[in-house]
Amino acid sequence: MTDTDSGLDTAPVRLSPGDLAPEFTLPDADGNPVSLSAYRGRRVIVYCYPAAMTPGCTTQAVDFTSSAGDLAEAGLDIIGISPDPPEKLLRFREKEGLRITLLSDPEKRVLAAYGAYGTKKLYGKEVVGVIRSTFVVDAEGRIEKAGYNVKATGHVAKLRRDLGLD
Repeated sequence: MTDTDSGLDTAPVRLSPGDLAPEFTLPDADGNPVSLSAYRGRRVIVYCYPAAMTPGCTTQAVDFTSSAGDLAEAGLDIIGISPDPPEKLLRFREKEGLRITLLSDPEKRVLAAYGAYGTKKLYGKEVVGVIRSTFVVDAEGRIEKAGYNVKATGHVAKLRRDLGLD
């Protein structure tokens, strides 16, 4: 299947533990480039979400911010990726007091590479869009955990349990 707006192939990619995490460099909320390779030597939670300043995405970002200190102590950094432009990510960060890295992928190429962009069910209808997904990338740049169609509410608590942090 192809997203006719962007020409992206939205055939379902599914990353699994042991796969090499797709490399990326994307602008953050301040417009500065951030690369996954800059995090080598640390584990990184890469989470993909549909849109800043929507209820579910706000819940998830606030939950990640609340857990950021504990996760950092456990050697985990957090990166959120959405198709929003950096200006909107900056407003989102400031409005919600977020202390996590938010990256902009307006062309959805990184989202697609992670399998986080494609056909999904929304209110019972099939649509093409961002699939709420979370990945844990190990210190060598490989997928440690991959979760697709995760719930916004309670997801960070579940992830903390899965990682043995609670």
